[in-house]
Amino acid sequence: MPLKIYLLLKSVPKGKVTTYGELAKATELHPRTVGMLMKKNSRPDTFPCYKVVRSDGSVGGYSGHGGVKSKIKMLKKDGIELKNGKIDLKKRLYRF
Repeated sequence: MPLKIYLLLKSVPKGKVTTYGELAKATELHPRTVGMLMKKNSRPDTFPCYKVVRSDGSVGGYSGHGGVKSKIKMLKKDGIELKNGKIDLKKRLYRF
C-alpha cells in the first residue's frame, strides 16, 4: 500500500497540492495513516510529500530537513502562495 500512495503523490502536478484526506480516499486509508506514511517517506525528492496539506488549506507538518519552513519554501517554489497561512484549495487542490 505505501508504494501506491507514493505513486499517487508523484502524480500531483506542479502548482497543485493534495490533502491527507484526498490521498486517504484514493487509497482507502485513514488520513492519519497517510500522515504517518508521509512522515516515513525516505525519498522526498522523488515523492514530494511537501505537496500534502490539511483539508482546511493549512500547511500541516513536515519532517524533512528544515521542517515546516522548508515545506513553505518548496510550495512557493512550486508557485503556491499562502494567504493568512493557508493555500486556496479552490484553485490549487488536485484530486485523484
